Amino acid sequence: MTYSAPDRRSLILSAAALLAAPAIARAQAPTKLRVGVTAGPHAQILEAVKPVAAKRGLDLSITEFSDYILPNAALASGDLDVNSYQHKPFLDQQNADRKYNLVGVGFTVNFPIGVYSKKHKRWEEVPAGAQIAIPNDPTNGGRALLLFQDKGLVKLKEGVGYRPTIADIVQNERRFRFIELEAAQTARSLDDVAAAVINTNYALSAGLTPGRDALLREDPKGPYVNLIAVRDADKDKAWVKPFVESYQSAEVREFVQKTFQGSVLSSW
Repeated sequence: MTYSAPDRRSLILSAAALLAAPAIARAQAPTKLRVGVTAGPHAQILEAVKPVAAKRGLDLSITEFSDYILPNAALASGDLDVNSYQHKPFLDQQNADRKYNLVGVGFTVNFPIGVYSKKHKRWEEVPAGAQIAIPNDPTNGGRALLLFQDKGLVKLKEGVGYRPTIADIVQNERRFRFIELEAAQTARSLDDVAAAVINTNYALSAGLTPGRDALLREDPKGPYVNLIAVRDADKDKAWVKPFVESYQSAEVREFVQKTFQGSVLSSW
């Protein structure tokens, strides 16, 4: 069979289109990202990020964790591509203690830490010598002690920075007894202690409303804005910028404002 010149050109163009089709499909396929978050607000926010990210060519697979240690371990080991749940002092401590090489690539939200009680309606009712639960990790435990110092309830050694410990208390006129627990357990301790310092995500999970129920609350200042973390080797990958932009979008800001009513603050 013979073909005229126009027929041959049509066949060549059709063959070229067929050969190019798989390459185009590959180019348009969404980038799959494994994202780690702690259960509660971080997970809720990432669900709001997901459709925004899809418009930017990212397909997010979200894994929830119940503690603060495993999301960084999973990221460092390569089981995750990115996580979103921690502030910089905690990330710095994890890198130092566990020899990780994780970096922040964008700010997310702030969760002012608070003091809660089932036994007392106001802080003034908490008696001298009361047991008070605080997180046992260095950054959040230190954050709790700095909150008490800011409120004039204890005095800490000079120069302790953002990670003071109970041993750094130099003045405690009301003789509070600080009990150190895993951050996830502080809310569960409320039946057993006079008061507990609880991170906002765990307070919300326990049915508490920070703006209403906290006896004392941290001012939204300092380095405690949460961030998006990736492995240092991945920080310049093509998906990082669209992921951060998806999180820091107007749609997600509106979701945070409407959903958490001031308990969680957008920080971009």
